[in-house]
Amino acid sequence: MSFNEVDRAQVLAEALPYIQKFYGKTIVVKYGGNAMISQELRHAVISDIVLLSLVGIRVVVVHGGGPEISGMLKKVGKESKFVDGLRYTDEETMEIVQQVLCGQVNKDLVATLNRTGGRALGLCGMDGGLFQAKKLDEKYGLVGEIRHVDPRPVTDALSNGYIPVVSTVAQGMDAEVSYNVNADTAAAKLAVALGAEKLVLLTDVRGLLRDPKDENTLISELQLSSVPALVREGVITGGMIPKVDCCVEAVRSGVKSAVILDGRVEHSILIELLSDAGIGTMLIQ
Repeated sequence: MSFNEVDRAQVLAEALPYIQKFYGKTIVVKYGGNAMISQELRHAVISDIVLLSLVGIRVVVVHGGGPEISGMLKKVGKESKFVDGLRYTDEETMEIVQQVLCGQVNKDLVATLNRTGGRALGLCGMDGGLFQAKKLDEKYGLVGEIRHVDPRPVTDALSNGYIPVVSTVAQGMDAEVSYNVNADTAAAKLAVALGAEKLVLLTDVRGLLRDPKDENTLISELQLSSVPALVREGVITGGMIPKVDCCVEAVRSGVKSAVILDGRVEHSILIELLSDAGIGTMLIQ
């Protein structure tokens, strides 16, 4: 038997205790960034999700679609506008957000999962009142802050053996409108409502680095109590602040752990969940 075959067997053996640990448990994966755009990475993420589902782990996928929305706006001759890093969403933009997220992106993901051997079911945040939101601030337009999550459409799908794929548009509680909501936040709130074991945020960085210029300074495990000091020291800064905040909220509200994971690494989800390696930054209580 060659070294490669032995190596493969050892990898599978190493995965066994992790499969046993997560069997029957719920994992929420926020899918976005390069992992969604690059065909190779997309294939790796999709196959990871299908594999986890086939070994008895209840996987829920929450997705955004920023690049696709920007692309469609450009097609119709409308400029993308951002305020404090959030997409300014007027009525016309909201129509496109809804069409792209709940339609094109969601159904493409569902079809890809099904073609790869999974059983996926597409859900929009408005289905069954899954995500209910109020306007965040007038200056952002139709951008909402999720105030209530009714997880029943997702739990029903999981109970019937499906991989729920959720797009992040919310039903308005304060007006008869739809709201554009942040996908990281939506994933965190859904993970809490589902009593998930783990929240995985796929992103375009290695994780949280003590020195942003040095990829060898990855903080692999972080307790919630250490977060405020790292913010003060400027270690957690910029776009990492809202991601860490989502993880903190999820773990503080009952999710066992949350991990910020590099979606640019092929099969990063499997490496993180089913091996001794662990490659992201995991936040724990």
